[in-house]
This record gives sequence, structure tokens and C-alpha cells, in this order.
Amino acid sequence: MEWPTPVMYQQQRRLDLQCSPHPQLEEEVDFFPLQCPAYPVPQPEPGPEQPHWNIPSISEDTAREAFVLFASSKCCYSSAPAKDGVITGMEAFNTYRYRLETFTESRLTEWSHEPYNGQPVDAFSQPPPGPWDIPAQAPSFFMDGKQTIKVPYTSSMKPCHVCLGMGRKPCRDCAGAGNKVCWVCNGSGYRHGDDRCHHCSGRGRDNCSHCHGQGSTQCPTCRGKQQLLVYINLTVKWTNNIDNYVVEQSSGLQVDNLSKVSGKELFRDSQYMVYPVVGFPDPAVVQAAQRLVNEHQGKYSQTSRILQQRQTIELIPVTKVTYSWKGNSHIYFVYGNEFKVSADNYPATCCCSVM
Repeated sequence: MEWPTPVMYQQQRRLDLQCSPHPQLEEEVDFFPLQCPAYPVPQPEPGPEQPHWNIPSISEDTAREAFVLFASSKCCYSSAPAKDGVITGMEAFNTYRYRLETFTESRLTEWSHEPYNGQPVDAFSQPPPGPWDIPAQAPSFFMDGKQTIKVPYTSSMKPCHVCLGMGRKPCRDCAGAGNKVCWVCNGSGYRHGDDRCHHCSGRGRDNCSHCHGQGSTQCPTCRGKQQLLVYINLTVKWTNNIDNYVVEQSSGLQVDNLSKVSGKELFRDSQYMVYPVVGFPDPAVVQAAQRLVNEHQGKYSQTSRILQQRQTIELIPVTKVTYSWKGNSHIYFVYGNEFKVSADNYPATCCCSVM
């Protein structure tokens, strides 16, 4: 398999790499999304229909316990409304969250270099493998990961482009002079009248402490080796791309709150390529599944290799609780498996100050 253009193994590029003293290696990055092996794509099969969906609900005791815990976690909230308020109504709302995960692998290459210390040079021994021909160990499905691999048969040696093969660079502190104006006598050689400066022995200049008077420092790029090993690095990235769709519910609870909680899993399907869920009683979930599956398979197949997809449906329990306290009616929400509480207008708060 050949590498797409710009081809980094062309003869002219090899000559440029060897002859140019300042190749811009860091800027030469190539991304290879379209060179995936043409594996046969299996036809997705419809997921199993599930006509019986289990819809849980919470009890009044659970709602009160969650409310008391919520109030006690707030330093400015009195626990009296939570403990003494009379629950007058509870209304459950079925809130579904559809989640689609597409686990992908992408590959990119870039020039890299390191000080030459006698490493093997193999750039001309045989043609290098293509980016998708190099084996890489993928992590478990739906776990992000990254691996960097030196591409075989791309290593060559060249003079360091920073120090021009000298191994050293002029010192920036003293501009290569090896010494600077004495800071004690300001270059005069004397301190008071005819008293010779003891710091610089009357010379008016002091050895540069950065380069120890040599006027140059070791090149940080080649570390004094004068030569660089130049090669191509392949970076393989595994990414779990996630999209969620939450069915709108009319309870009054802000949808953003639901992103922080989990729900009861009603459906799970994991395949190489999933088929949009069918048979679900809420048409909004079916429509969202159709849209997201089409979007993921169209989007990520163009930029990477799809390894696995997974779709789930959760029921996030949301209960709207109405309660009475001191003759007034108030509401709060209990939601998620964690029994989180949202009570925007808690009736007994105070102002706290830190002394």
C-alpha cells in the first residue's frame, strides 16, 4: 500500500532532507484517513425488539430521604422544610437518554528526529510499509488510547539543522564573546579612584557564567553529537466518540442536570456497525437513533477506521415532588439512579459569611 501524497518517500524529498540544513520537520504532518484496508463491511442487522419496558418509580420515603440529604449538604439551608414538609403530590416523568458510541482508530505521520548515537540507518534498504500495514495493539473497545511507532525503513542521518553540524551554538548571554561587562565596576576596572576592582582583577570584564567563558554552549537539538537521526513517526489514536440524545420532558427540570446522573439501562447493542434501534415505544428515541447512527457511520468512516459501535437506552427517573410547608406549596425534583435533588426555590435559606 502506497502512502498518499505528499509522498514522504519520494526521491526528491530524500535529497531535500539530506541537503537542506534547515528542514521544517515539525511542520510536516500527514493524516491518513482514507487508506483503510478495504475489509468487507457486513450488513447491519436490526436489533431485537423489546416490547416490555420496565419503568421504575420511587417511593415517598425515598423522595423524602433524598430531600433531607440535599438540605443537609447545603451550609445555608435549614433542614426543617425537608424534614417537616408534607408531601402532597408526586409525579413521575419518563426521561429517556439514547447514547451512541463509535470506537475509531486514526493514523497520522510526522517527521521526527533525535541525536544520532549510532542507531541503525535503514531509509534506503527497502520500501517502508504503509501506515495501515504497521501493526498496533489496540486497547479494549471504547477505551481511548494512543501509540507512537517509528516507521521502519525511514531512518536517515543528516547534519543538525540548528547548529549546522557544529555541535555547539553561540552563547546567548554573552553573544559568543565568552565574557561580559563586570557588574561590580561597570567595565571601568576600578571601584573607587585608583582601587582596582578585585572581582574582575581590573580587566573590566568577567567570564560568562552561562558558557563558562567558552563563548558557546552545547546544541540542545543534537546534544553536541553534530548529527541527527531523522525518521517518520506514526501516531495511532483510538477514540471513543460519544453522542447523547435526551428526550424532552415537561417536568420543568433543566435537561443539563441529567448529564450528571445515570439511569436504568433498558437496551444495549454492541456490534461492528449497529442498526438503529427499533420497537421502542417513544418515537423520539427511534428518530434520534436513526439520525445519530447515520451521522456517525458517515462522518467517522471518512476520517478513520470504525472498530466497534455501541448504542444504549437509559431511563432516567425524574420525580416532581410537591410539598407543603408553613401553609405554602413548593416543589423539588428527584432524578437519576443517584437520587439527586434540584430545589431552586428552597423556602428556608440564610446568608453565610466567613469571619
